[in-house]
Amino acid sequence: MANFSKPSVPRFSVDVYQNEYLPEGGSEVNAIVTVTSTGGGTLAGATAAPRPAGPDAGAAVALMVDCSGSMDYPPTKMRNARDATAAAVDTLRDGVHFAVIGGTHVAKEVYPGGGRLAVADAVTREQAKQALRRLSAGGGTAIGTWLRLADRLLSSADVAIRHGILLTDGRNEHESPEDLKAALDACAGRFTCDARGVGTDWEVKEVTSIASALLGSADIVADPAGLAADFTRMMENAMGKEVADVALRVWTPVGTTIRFVKQVAPTVEELTGRRTEAGPRAGDYPTGSWGDESRDYHVCVEVPAAGLGQEMLAARVSLVVPQPDGSAQNLGAQGLVRAVWTDDMTASTSINPQVAHYTGQAELAQAIQEGLDLRKAGDIDGATAKLGRAVQLAGASGNADTAKLLAKVVDVVDAATGTVRLKAKVAEADEMTLETRSTKTVRVKK
Repeated sequence: MANFSKPSVPRFSVDVYQNEYLPEGGSEVNAIVTVTSTGGGTLAGATAAPRPAGPDAGAAVALMVDCSGSMDYPPTKMRNARDATAAAVDTLRDGVHFAVIGGTHVAKEVYPGGGRLAVADAVTREQAKQALRRLSAGGGTAIGTWLRLADRLLSSADVAIRHGILLTDGRNEHESPEDLKAALDACAGRFTCDARGVGTDWEVKEVTSIASALLGSADIVADPAGLAADFTRMMENAMGKEVADVALRVWTPVGTTIRFVKQVAPTVEELTGRRTEAGPRAGDYPTGSWGDESRDYHVCVEVPAAGLGQEMLAARVSLVVPQPDGSAQNLGAQGLVRAVWTDDMTASTSINPQVAHYTGQAELAQAIQEGLDLRKAGDIDGATAKLGRAVQLAGASGNADTAKLLAKVVDVVDAATGTVRLKAKVAEADEMTLETRSTKTVRVKK
């Protein structure tokens, strides 16, 4: 049994990569903002939100396991799901609050029951695994009910980190898309959630939309035998989170407009529409929970054109966490995005390598998604063009993992020019894996 020691509060840093030089009349400023948290202490006296007393009262986890009838086809699927959930339970750190939910067209408390959470120790982990052995398949699928139960249970704990892990093998057929969206809207910002689709009978866009709305990861486990290893990794990652609800706060001066803010590594995630106002000319963009890790964000700002030789602060980026009194605590790290107008054509027309790289990675994700949608719609020429462009971008940026996935869907004639042919036959698992992982990016080659 893995029993991880509790990490210390991370120290945050912010680095900005940009070409600050604009030509005369230029107004668009692009920057890549790298946020890094490393274990060990705090920065400038900043700390995570106050934590309640207890052996480890900082985290709560809800495990949502699909128990619909399709989980019995083949019967090994349900057994693998039970084993995977047991492996995740074994990975829980002592003192973490947790619950197991069985999901069908309704959500049921599998363990501990009674509308409460258990506290992880040797006894409760064993009791949870005993309860898992009684899980059986039957019924429909209404994922929104699972998420709402997880939210109720997680909110009952006075903790900083709230996390869900959700496994499904089928489509969300027993509630409307509107019901699922309403559940996601209700849960957003209250807990993060990793979502996994097992087998090939689930809907990629449903699973990825759950992870996106709840700032978690999404992936396919095509072979149910791989579930235990995947669940263990997910729980290890959840146990490493130490600061919840971190927001990227972007301040801009009068006259500027934020065109977009998006996460670009380790995955592409659009954040622009998730802004919440944070005082005069400042807005907060949610990033979820952090442990020991680094992520990249692309900030694009439109500034008022200025004369040659003039310069201005286009944006100031900092990190904040909410406090119980409704205020926000600054984590002490910030980065500055600048604009300088010049008549030096070489300076003003060069594109920063990080900005160029991640612009390509975002286009790569979009090309894959559009290409697969066109392929499903029977538009062979359109699909070939989009997936060919994706092959070209994956090769140019060194995204070898995505290039390998693309090669299972198209025959690559010339990667450099994006010349491809659609394969006549594609395994469903290969197409779903490419779609699910299309937003995964690689960092700039050193």
